Amino acid sequence: MARTAASDDPPPPPDGAFRCFGDGSTLYRDYHDREWGRPVTGERELLERVCLEGFQSGLSWLTILRKREAFRAAFRAFEPEALARMGPDDVTRLMGDAGIVRNRRKIEAAIANGRATLELRERGAGLPELVWSFRSAPRPAPDAWTDVPAVTPASAALSVELRRHGFRFVGPTTTYALMQACGLVNDHLAGCVVRDDVEVEQRRVGAVGRAS
Repeated sequence: MARTAASDDPPPPPDGAFRCFGDGSTLYRDYHDREWGRPVTGERELLERVCLEGFQSGLSWLTILRKREAFRAAFRAFEPEALARMGPDDVTRLMGDAGIVRNRRKIEAAIANGRATLELRERGAGLPELVWSFRSAPRPAPDAWTDVPAVTPASAALSVELRRHGFRFVGPTTTYALMQACGLVNDHLAGCVVRDDVEVEQRRVGAVGRAS
Protein backbone atom coordinates (compact mmCIF):
# COMPACT_ATOMS: atom_id res chain seq x y z
CA MET A 1 0.00 0.00 0.00
CA ALA A 2 1.30 3.47 -0.82
CA ARG A 3 2.16 5.85 1.96
CA THR A 4 -0.19 8.70 1.21
CA ALA A 5 -1.55 10.15 4.44
CA ALA A 6 -0.18 11.55 7.66
CA SER A 7 -2.16 8.91 9.55
CA ASP A 8 0.10 6.30 7.93
CA ASP A 9 3.20 7.86 9.46
CA PRO A 10 5.08 5.90 12.14
CA PRO A 11 5.48 7.42 15.60
CA PRO A 12 8.65 9.47 16.10
CA PRO A 13 11.64 7.70 17.66
CA PRO A 14 12.69 8.70 21.18
CA ASP A 15 14.83 11.80 21.58
CA GLY A 16 18.55 11.12 21.57
CA ALA A 17 18.23 8.03 19.39
CA PHE A 18 20.93 7.30 16.79
CA ARG A 19 19.95 8.33 13.27
CA CYS A 20 21.82 7.79 10.00
CA PHE A 21 21.24 11.43 9.07
CA GLY A 22 18.97 14.35 9.72
CA ASP A 23 19.89 15.50 13.22
CA GLY A 24 20.84 18.97 11.99
CA SER A 25 17.41 19.82 10.57
CA THR A 26 13.89 19.11 11.77
CA LEU A 27 12.71 18.72 8.17
CA TYR A 28 15.52 16.33 7.32
CA ARG A 29 15.10 14.40 10.57
CA ASP A 30 11.39 13.89 9.90
CA TYR A 31 12.18 12.72 6.39
CA HIS A 32 14.66 10.21 7.81
CA ASP A 33 12.27 8.97 10.48
CA ARG A 34 9.04 8.83 8.48
CA GLU A 35 9.91 8.41 4.81
CA TRP A 36 13.39 7.32 3.74
CA GLY A 37 13.45 3.58 3.08
CA ARG A 38 9.76 3.06 3.76
CA PRO A 39 7.97 1.44 0.81
CA VAL A 40 6.41 3.76 -1.77
CA THR A 41 4.17 1.81 -4.15
CA GLY A 42 1.57 4.24 -5.48
CA GLU A 43 1.89 5.44 -9.07
CA ARG A 44 1.63 9.16 -8.33
CA GLU A 45 3.92 8.92 -5.33
CA LEU A 46 6.56 7.03 -7.28
CA LEU A 47 6.33 9.47 -10.18
CA GLU A 48 6.89 12.34 -7.74
CA ARG A 49 9.96 10.60 -6.31
CA VAL A 50 11.37 9.87 -9.79
CA CYS A 51 10.99 13.53 -10.75
CA LEU A 52 12.35 14.92 -7.48
CA GLU A 53 15.36 12.61 -7.53
CA GLY A 54 16.06 13.98 -11.00
CA PHE A 55 15.79 17.55 -9.78
CA GLN A 56 18.14 16.69 -6.90
CA SER A 57 20.96 15.75 -9.29
CA GLY A 58 23.89 18.03 -8.40
CA LEU A 59 22.09 19.47 -5.36
CA SER A 60 21.45 18.42 -1.77
CA TRP A 61 18.30 16.47 -0.95
CA LEU A 62 17.55 18.95 1.82
CA THR A 63 17.25 21.65 -0.85
CA ILE A 64 14.61 19.54 -2.60
CA LEU A 65 12.75 18.86 0.65
CA ARG A 66 12.54 22.57 1.36
CA LYS A 67 11.03 23.12 -2.08
CA ARG A 68 8.81 20.04 -2.18
CA GLU A 69 5.49 21.79 -1.66
CA ALA A 70 6.42 24.32 -4.35
CA PHE A 71 7.28 21.45 -6.68
CA ARG A 72 3.91 19.84 -6.01
CA ALA A 73 2.10 23.07 -6.77
CA ALA A 74 4.15 23.71 -9.90
CA PHE A 75 3.78 20.19 -11.29
CA ARG A 76 0.10 19.66 -10.50
CA ALA A 77 0.73 17.32 -7.57
CA PHE A 78 2.56 14.99 -9.98
CA GLU A 79 -0.72 13.52 -11.18
CA PRO A 80 0.37 11.75 -14.38
CA GLU A 81 -2.51 12.98 -16.54
CA ALA A 82 -2.12 16.60 -15.46
CA LEU A 83 1.65 16.51 -15.75
CA ALA A 84 1.50 14.97 -19.23
CA ARG A 85 -0.71 17.82 -20.47
CA MET A 86 1.90 20.45 -19.65
CA GLY A 87 3.70 21.98 -22.62
CA PRO A 88 6.18 24.65 -23.76
CA ASP A 89 4.20 27.53 -22.23
CA ASP A 90 4.28 25.77 -18.87
CA VAL A 91 8.02 25.24 -19.17
CA THR A 92 8.52 28.95 -19.81
CA ARG A 93 6.30 29.83 -16.85
CA LEU A 94 8.11 27.44 -14.53
CA MET A 95 11.48 28.86 -15.52
CA GLY A 96 10.30 31.98 -13.69
CA ASP A 97 9.13 30.11 -10.56
CA ALA A 98 11.64 30.85 -7.80
CA GLY A 99 10.07 28.18 -5.59
CA ILE A 100 11.49 25.30 -7.63
CA VAL A 101 14.79 24.37 -9.25
CA ARG A 102 14.75 26.38 -12.48
CA ASN A 103 16.54 24.03 -14.81
CA ARG A 104 14.89 23.74 -18.22
CA ARG A 105 16.09 20.20 -18.93
CA LYS A 106 14.87 18.96 -15.57
CA ILE A 107 11.50 20.68 -15.98
CA GLU A 108 11.09 19.14 -19.42
CA ALA A 109 12.16 15.78 -17.99
CA ALA A 110 9.43 15.88 -15.34
CA ILE A 111 6.79 16.46 -18.01
CA ALA A 112 8.26 13.65 -20.12
CA ASN A 113 8.17 11.39 -17.07
CA GLY A 114 4.47 12.07 -16.64
CA ARG A 115 3.85 11.04 -20.24
CA ALA A 116 6.03 7.95 -19.87
CA THR A 117 4.06 6.93 -16.78
CA LEU A 118 0.80 7.10 -18.73
CA GLU A 119 2.27 5.08 -21.58
CA LEU A 120 3.41 2.40 -19.15
CA ARG A 121 -0.07 2.23 -17.64
CA GLU A 122 -1.66 1.94 -21.09
CA ARG A 123 0.61 -1.02 -21.85
CA GLY A 124 -0.80 -2.80 -18.83
CA ALA A 125 2.30 -2.73 -16.66
CA GLY A 126 2.63 0.50 -14.71
CA LEU A 127 5.39 2.44 -13.01
CA PRO A 128 5.07 0.66 -9.64
CA GLU A 129 5.38 -2.76 -11.27
CA LEU A 130 8.38 -1.68 -13.31
CA VAL A 131 10.25 -0.09 -10.41
CA TRP A 132 9.51 -2.84 -7.91
CA SER A 133 10.58 -5.57 -10.32
CA PHE A 134 14.14 -4.37 -9.56
CA ARG A 135 13.83 -4.85 -5.83
CA SER A 136 17.09 -6.11 -4.35
CA ALA A 137 17.58 -9.04 -2.01
CA PRO A 138 18.16 -8.06 1.64
CA ARG A 139 21.77 -7.62 2.66
CA PRO A 140 23.53 -7.00 5.99
CA ALA A 141 23.13 -3.58 7.54
CA PRO A 142 25.93 -1.20 6.55
CA ASP A 143 28.12 -0.06 9.44
CA ALA A 144 29.07 3.25 7.78
CA TRP A 145 28.19 5.28 4.71
CA THR A 146 31.38 4.03 3.09
CA ASP A 147 29.70 0.60 3.01
CA VAL A 148 26.76 1.94 0.99
CA PRO A 149 27.16 1.81 -2.81
CA ALA A 150 26.31 4.70 -5.10
CA VAL A 151 25.31 2.34 -7.92
CA THR A 152 24.34 -1.34 -8.04
CA PRO A 153 23.68 -3.74 -10.91
CA ALA A 154 19.96 -3.45 -10.11
CA SER A 155 19.99 0.36 -10.24
CA ALA A 156 21.92 0.28 -13.51
CA ALA A 157 19.37 -2.13 -14.99
CA LEU A 158 16.46 -0.03 -13.69
CA SER A 159 18.03 3.05 -15.26
CA VAL A 160 18.22 1.33 -18.64
CA GLU A 161 14.61 0.16 -18.41
CA LEU A 162 13.24 3.55 -17.37
CA ARG A 163 15.11 5.26 -20.19
CA ARG A 164 13.81 2.69 -22.64
CA HIS A 165 10.29 3.71 -21.66
CA GLY A 166 10.97 7.42 -22.12
CA PHE A 167 11.92 8.56 -18.61
CA ARG A 168 14.63 11.19 -18.27
CA PHE A 169 17.18 12.14 -15.60
CA VAL A 170 17.21 8.55 -14.39
CA GLY A 171 20.90 7.62 -14.45
CA PRO A 172 22.06 4.66 -12.32
CA THR A 173 23.11 6.85 -9.37
CA THR A 174 19.75 8.61 -9.40
CA THR A 175 17.87 5.33 -9.65
CA TYR A 176 19.81 3.90 -6.70
CA ALA A 177 18.84 6.95 -4.65
CA LEU A 178 15.25 6.25 -5.73
CA MET A 179 15.56 2.63 -4.62
CA GLN A 180 16.91 3.71 -1.24
CA ALA A 181 14.23 6.34 -0.71
CA CYS A 182 11.29 4.18 -1.82
CA GLY A 183 12.08 1.05 0.14
CA LEU A 184 13.52 -1.30 -2.48
CA VAL A 185 16.62 -1.55 -0.30
CA ASN A 186 17.25 -0.80 3.36
CA ASP A 187 20.38 1.32 3.70
CA HIS A 188 19.73 2.63 7.19
CA LEU A 189 22.96 2.04 9.07
CA ALA A 190 23.36 -0.65 11.71
CA GLY A 191 22.00 0.65 15.00
CA CYS A 192 19.80 3.30 13.38
CA VAL A 193 16.66 3.81 15.43
CA VAL A 194 14.31 3.14 12.50
CA ARG A 195 16.19 0.41 10.64
CA ASP A 196 14.29 -2.54 12.12
CA ASP A 197 10.92 -0.84 11.63
CA VAL A 198 11.78 -0.08 8.00
CA GLU A 199 12.84 -3.70 7.52
CA VAL A 200 9.45 -4.91 8.75
CA GLU A 201 7.60 -2.56 6.39
CA GLN A 202 9.69 -3.68 3.43
CA ARG A 203 8.99 -7.35 4.13
CA ARG A 204 5.26 -6.70 3.92
CA VAL A 205 5.49 -5.55 0.32
CA GLY A 206 5.19 -8.00 -2.56
CA ALA A 207 7.57 -8.21 -5.50
CA VAL A 208 5.74 -5.66 -7.63
CA GLY A 209 4.71 -3.23 -4.96
CA ARG A 210 1.55 -4.87 -3.70
CA ALA A 211 1.07 -5.42 0.01
CA SER A 212 1.44 -9.08 0.95
